[in-house]
Amino acid sequence: MSASHDFLYRRRHERFAMTAFLVVLAGLWSLPLIAAVARGFAFNGVQNFIDVLTLDIGGVSLLRTYFNSFVIAITHALVVVAISALAGYGFTFFEFRGKEAFYSLVLIFMAVPLTSILIPLFFITREANLRDTLVGVALPEAAMTLPFGVLLMRNYAESLPRTLIEAALIDGASHCRVFLDIFVPLSKPALINLGALSVMWSLQDFLLPSLFLTDVAQTTAAQAVLRFKEVLGATPTGIGRYNASLVLLAAPALLVVLFGLRFITQGLTAGGVKE
Repeated sequence: MSASHDFLYRRRHERFAMTAFLVVLAGLWSLPLIAAVARGFAFNGVQNFIDVLTLDIGGVSLLRTYFNSFVIAITHALVVVAISALAGYGFTFFEFRGKEAFYSLVLIFMAVPLTSILIPLFFITREANLRDTLVGVALPEAAMTLPFGVLLMRNYAESLPRTLIEAALIDGASHCRVFLDIFVPLSKPALINLGALSVMWSLQDFLLPSLFLTDVAQTTAAQAVLRFKEVLGATPTGIGRYNASLVLLAAPALLVVLFGLRFITQGLTAGGVKE
């Protein structure tokens, strides 16, 4: 009885210590956002947020940056999800010479830093007449995300019951029909996770939009942070508006994380157990 009591006592204290650690960590991560919100209400209060939403700042509309960012993010996510799903199915249920070597080659590209291929990307985008277009940003972003997407989808595909796929093929179903009617519905958690991560990463991307977009009207939310800082300056009203803009510019990515958190956590553990 004493040993059991000691065990429960230790577990209770361990749980308390872990909870306290997580609360402190969450507080530290939240400090910049809390500071931005507090300074966003400085001097003019809510009017700072209204002004940022309704006025053009340096020729940039905040609502327009939302539109640009989501067009890029959704295009990026659709390309990544479609190609990764096909690749995950193919690498799992197709047999062809050099399959594992080719798969390893795809994964190697996860280690390639974006900065090392910026110049080739710039010239390819320019030759394809995609510079100064939102698609011209979305496609390079998708190319950088695809190796992770292929890894995620193959891991998930390998956790699916292979007998179900084989039975459908024996019954005469084509691979196209099996992919659309069986694989995609079963892979929905992983696909939603991959799509949510792709959107979140795209909304946070500053480098590629800055490289490929020069038209002010195509400014993304990530770019607007720097542009607003240059325009608003260091006046008291400007500081309030700038911090209000930081909060509003961060809102889309935060909403994606909050609404997609359940699917993200499910997808990250997908494939961990093979049935």
